[in-house]
Amino acid sequence: MNLDIITPLILTYNEAPNIDRTLQRLTWAKEIIIIDSYSTDQTLDILNSYPQVKVIQQPFESFASQCNFGLTNIKSEWVLSIDADYILSQELIDEIKSLSDIPDINSYIVPFKYCVIGKPLRGTLYPPRKVLYRTKKGIYENDGHAHRVRIDGNSQALINFIYHDDRKPLSRWLWAQDRYLLIEAKKLLETPEYELSLGDRIRKQKIFAPFIILIYCLILKGGIFDGWQGWYYAFQRLLAEILLSLRLIELEKLDKAG
Repeated sequence: MNLDIITPLILTYNEAPNIDRTLQRLTWAKEIIIIDSYSTDQTLDILNSYPQVKVIQQPFESFASQCNFGLTNIKSEWVLSIDADYILSQELIDEIKSLSDIPDINSYIVPFKYCVIGKPLRGTLYPPRKVLYRTKKGIYENDGHAHRVRIDGNSQALINFIYHDDRKPLSRWLWAQDRYLLIEAKKLLETPEYELSLGDRIRKQKIFAPFIILIYCLILKGGIFDGWQGWYYAFQRLLAEILLSLRLIELEKLDKAG
């Protein structure tokens, strides 16, 4: 695949700790579209140092609406939709270059390696994602606190990785979790039981999910062998599940109180 027909699309808001490392692996792109939600740190200064970057500022409503707005500004046949803390491996870039144009393939699914301050972990909860797809085939939808892209047609899985390496401070992570988990709790309570996955049904019980996540990250995913980074990630996911359980309890009690 000719890299000239791919435009990276990235959402930003105060991503100064991450965005330069991400852009360093995108210098092959003729144009990079950034949808910025009015960053107040050094993000814009970093973006403006890359001549192929086009920054469009848009007030944030939801991740899906920001991504869909971004797609309207993509002129190329293909889009590489990534987060500001994603770093493409050189092996993945080479794999994309080697792709043949298959008319009935409209998207490619890429696996991830989760990093803690630069160190890749053996395993995480982060699933593979459709990040490379034909621009006109994709549309984003909100899914609880997250978002997902819906793409018509067939997909193909790639072998090589994107590194997810978020180096924003823990205080920013806690701020984001407080917002995200409230949305996630509302989704769990409002979705009919038969539509929930097994994992979400366990989370809805509030008691068991945090301990299951801790064991899953440390034992089943091998985090215990990743040093302090593995323990850090496991404790982070444990805390997120505890906060979700507290949000579920809060919303249920408020609903009963009328």
